[in-house]
Amino acid sequence: MIVLPGGGYAAHTPSEAEPIVEWLVGLGISASVFRYPLNVRHPLPLEALQAEIRRQREQGVGRIGLMGFSAGGHLAGMAALTQGTDPRDAVHFAVLGYSITSMETETYRPSRLILLGENASPAQRRATSLDALVSASAPPFFIWHTAEDIYVPPEHTYRLASALAAHEVPHTVHVFPHGPHGLGLAVGAGDAASWREHAVRWMTEQLKAHAG
Repeated sequence: MIVLPGGGYAAHTPSEAEPIVEWLVGLGISASVFRYPLNVRHPLPLEALQAEIRRQREQGVGRIGLMGFSAGGHLAGMAALTQGTDPRDAVHFAVLGYSITSMETETYRPSRLILLGENASPAQRRATSLDALVSASAPPFFIWHTAEDIYVPPEHTYRLASALAAHEVPHTVHVFPHGPHGLGLAVGAGDAASWREHAVRWMTEQLKAHAG
């Protein structure tokens, strides 16, 4: 698993980095944090992540999943949905937590300004929105969010989920009623903390499927 912390493409949120890796490693899943470039225009973060995926594959890693939060989730989704013909770029599944998925909404605007600039065209905004990139060949997605998120509203998750459903891409969606943006592991966050249990079962299924 490659873990991509959030931070609005302006920072890397610590609670969404090493603590996530430690949790995954404790489950017996090999994981590492990738600190993608910050405060740079698209497609530089995506190209950096794709290079990291290829690097890991060249070191013998067969199955690669991505786990991203907020802006890191947007980047994870971009990588999962823009796989080309090079098999080294392949992403087998993606786990997104309260992720930015659309650059067409006005939320989260600061990330859009960093990635695309003030005068991004409608076409540029559409081309960096995950729902516009979904195809029938997309890998499975696990997506979770909270209904109370005011920074990245759950509309972002609903947009992506609708596109995945329209293309019959396997996906699981959990929107918990309570909790702010940036929960990370969500320890002590009530019902939202159960995202980890759901994700573990789902990831186990994905790993078994790809092992076969």
